[in-house]
Amino acid sequence: MKIFFVTSNRNKFNEAKDIIGRNLEMASLEIEEIQNLDTAEVVKFKLEEAYRVLKKPVCVDDTGLYLDAINGLPGAFAKHFYGTLGTEGLSRLVSLYGIYSATAATSIGFSDGKYTRIFTSKVKGKISSLPKGKAGFGFDSLFIPHGQEFTLSQMDISTKNKFSARGKAFGRLKHYLASKRMI
Repeated sequence: MKIFFVTSNRNKFNEAKDIIGRNLEMASLEIEEIQNLDTAEVVKFKLEEAYRVLKKPVCVDDTGLYLDAINGLPGAFAKHFYGTLGTEGLSRLVSLYGIYSATAATSIGFSDGKYTRIFTSKVKGKISSLPKGKAGFGFDSLFIPHGQEFTLSQMDISTKNKFSARGKAFGRLKHYLASKRMI
């Protein structure tokens, strides 16, 4: 079964394909996003829209960064914070408070018209005082998963998938799809 991952981000697609395998296809489709701090709520809306348009098995994702320094913000608005402040700005913001702990969360939604599921994974970690690494995107060059020495940007794709919230959520989706014999 072909599953269409609705994203225009080639890096996200490559990470997901590394986990799901050859059954995953990329579908660039502009989908409206609701504004909500909770990644699962954002994904529920995106998933309904994606399936309504494509009418094929689809998955969508949303990732949030919850900084303890600013009471869990930016959450699912991480993309907007990153786009406005950049990695250096996010790092400076956190350093103003001296509280570097954070949680990354990713929700993955899947629908084939018959089954609809949402998988959310959260990874605790900390924010690096400086961006490190060239790979990845978004806040990857700042986020160091708990128990690790390197940012997600300093890891190769397979290692990153073991420690990132997105990798863990896609792993749960893969397990579900395999249990239903869809892949």
